[in-house]
Amino acid sequence: MDLVRTIAFSIFFYGLSVPIVLLAPVAALFGSERMRAWCNGWAGLLRWSARNILKIDQQIVGEIPPGPFFFAAKHESLYEAIELTRLLKAPATVMKRELASIPVWGWAARSYGVIVIDRAASATALRGMMKDAKQAVAEGRPVLIFPEGTRVPVGEAPDLVAGFAGLYRMMGIPVIPVAVKSGHVWPKGGVKHPGTVTFVFGEPIPPGLPREEIEARVHAAINALNV
Repeated sequence: MDLVRTIAFSIFFYGLSVPIVLLAPVAALFGSERMRAWCNGWAGLLRWSARNILKIDQQIVGEIPPGPFFFAAKHESLYEAIELTRLLKAPATVMKRELASIPVWGWAARSYGVIVIDRAASATALRGMMKDAKQAVAEGRPVLIFPEGTRVPVGEAPDLVAGFAGLYRMMGIPVIPVAVKSGHVWPKGGVKHPGTVTFVFGEPIPPGLPREEIEARVHAAINALNV
């Protein structure tokens, strides 16, 4: 039955996602707010599809504070990568330069208001990242990063990428760690299973801490459900 649900979900969600993604640049022509509303609609489609087709529900533990906080989340599946944009009301998501460089789509992503991070760390790239981050904070938008750098299998806890500490120091705003448990119902490339995705929003961690301390505290907090 799980296989049947997975196939039905793939046909429904990805089938509708193709025109949604292709039309995203059109939405971007009408400005950032329209583009963010478009993306939130797509995230709502994922939430509805997961709940009604896959029988995957979610629970949220802790408070989601409004305003310009720096959210650092665990990443186990596609689910939280999309759902967190809805829960956080269109945050400025940290995105790899390679994704932001895709023709047309990359322009639409920049219209949405992402923060482009370049692992080559050239001076020009760093200045661009600083500008994007400061603009997001000035607009009162939250910033979202998956500080382990990529999707991580259940049970693994790699070190945080270097860009996290740099952004934390540069923005000077509190960090909200977000523990996520989703890989048990949404494995990468496999059959999805009914169950519950859990988000745990931790207490704010103040700005200005030394790199070793902020990395250790965030790493421990986002892996709180890593069992």
